[in-house]
Amino acid sequence: MHGLTERSPAPTRASYAPRVAMGTVALTALAPASWGTTYAVTTELLPPGHPLFAGLMRALPAGLLALAVTRVLPRGDWWWKAAVLGVLNIGAFFPLLFLAAERLPGGVAATLGATQPLLVAGLAIAVLRERPTAWRWISGVVGVAGVGLVVLGPTAHLDAVGVLAALGGTATMAGGVVLTKRWGRPEGVGPLTLTGWQLTAGGLLLLPLTLAIEGVPQRIDAGAIGGYLWLGSMGGLIAYTLWFRGIGRLPVGASAPLVLLSPLVATVVGIALGESLSLSQTTGFVLALAALLAAQLNPHRLQRIHDLYRSTCAKYVDEFG
Repeated sequence: MHGLTERSPAPTRASYAPRVAMGTVALTALAPASWGTTYAVTTELLPPGHPLFAGLMRALPAGLLALAVTRVLPRGDWWWKAAVLGVLNIGAFFPLLFLAAERLPGGVAATLGATQPLLVAGLAIAVLRERPTAWRWISGVVGVAGVGLVVLGPTAHLDAVGVLAALGGTATMAGGVVLTKRWGRPEGVGPLTLTGWQLTAGGLLLLPLTLAIEGVPQRIDAGAIGGYLWLGSMGGLIAYTLWFRGIGRLPVGASAPLVLLSPLVATVVGIALGESLSLSQTTGFVLALAALLAAQLNPHRLQRIHDLYRSTCAKYVDEFG
């Protein structure tokens, strides 16, 4: 009877590691996927000519809501760290993003943003002392090339101000990603709290600039209200909470390539609005997806999963075989 009731040993903690990591990747990926809707929302719903106001509405209400929920303020050097991260990830990035979305086709702006993994890889060498493998560099280049095939065609219109805004926004967020990884979070502080600090800091930076430069749009209709709500909730508070959670748990080389989802989602949204893909664009879409997958399943990780699978199989064969 003992042999019938004996329970097999529970799987070790290590056996769960690949599954847990992929779960973290999936949740983190929801953030750039939601950001891919920004371009369509900006051009279809928001009042034109107000990138500062759009950034303010996306950041400050959500940040104040997070502070009201968590009721935790920065302490010590985290006052200036939260301010720096808030400027890079929110205060500078948001208006540059909306300016690029207004002046460039969504796909072009998203393609320029897809260069972020390469910028992060370069900054990681200087700031984190990480040396990305050749696999990371290759997947980053292939990803940018694939997205470029999807959205850059002979009819793509390149506005100089829009291009500079897109590249500037990409650079500021790349810096924010690397510093977020380096500084981590204070003990006992969750990703929602960290998100609230940064959204509030970025929003407070944008508030006087918006009032002094742009002011409030003369007309905000129901569509614009819905657009601001979407960008502030799913595209702001929820997305950035998942993003900062993922940055804290994943290697910077694994989290940065996820931004490729943003232009891919922007492309899918464009198709839903009536656009179509040519053969070269379809090829680029497949290349970008392959690069995104390759960045997560690099050769070392595949080898670890394979070794774990073999050792687990050998263990159960020895025990029950």
